[in-house]
Amino acid sequence: MFNGNNRGRRTALALAVSGLALSSLSTGAAAAQPATTMCGKYASTQVEGGRYIVQNNVWGADTQQCISVDGSSFTVTTANHDKATDGSPAGYPSIYAGCHYGNCTTGTGLPVRADRMTEATTSWDITTPETGTYNAAYDLWFDPQPSKSGQNAAELMIWLDHRGDIQPIGSPVGTVTIDGAQWEVWTGNVGWNVISYVRTETTDSVDLDLTAFSADAVERGSVEPSWYLNSVQAGFEPWVDGTGLATNDFSVNVG
Repeated sequence: MFNGNNRGRRTALALAVSGLALSSLSTGAAAAQPATTMCGKYASTQVEGGRYIVQNNVWGADTQQCISVDGSSFTVTTANHDKATDGSPAGYPSIYAGCHYGNCTTGTGLPVRADRMTEATTSWDITTPETGTYNAAYDLWFDPQPSKSGQNAAELMIWLDHRGDIQPIGSPVGTVTIDGAQWEVWTGNVGWNVISYVRTETTDSVDLDLTAFSADAVERGSVEPSWYLNSVQAGFEPWVDGTGLATNDFSVNVG
């Protein structure tokens, strides 16, 4: 930071036998559950059987924010934020795999040491509004301690899109090409190491190899090779407004 939907199908068969109507026969899964709305500052919910957690995470403001969650997708439905862009964002509504302050998912291959990460692939599809000030970014957390419940030692951000007068922590130190795109690299420290990769051409849909970003961060000294990747998060940092920001689909696989 700056600091398969469930589907149901019901089929009814009406058969007439000797003038008697048989009752309808139900097949397939139950009807889809309605979306969940969360407005609590730190409200969260497990999705996809506990593989991911979606969180509202309004850590930097007292203004109201609500999100509607439907499986691995979520939408910011209310965001009354109006923060100065030279400070921290209002929050980080997001979906993640791994552990975030002791709230952990299951079955994702996390935590894993940076130097033993053989696979870490992710896809993310988003919608961004034409108003407000925000970024759309991954947040990867590394620490010497696996599944650490508190503040981690290093943060790796991957900015896909941003709007307004905002920039990553620290200063630019160069560029790198990863997954066929060029990224501007920023590094800084706010009590923990922060390295950010800002896509020079913004996008609303990606398939990324996170091992390439991790290896580059290790090479630049922001992450130690023996540190553990504890969580992979994807979401939005709003400063002003943020209504309409949405994750349409998200997945991550770590090995």
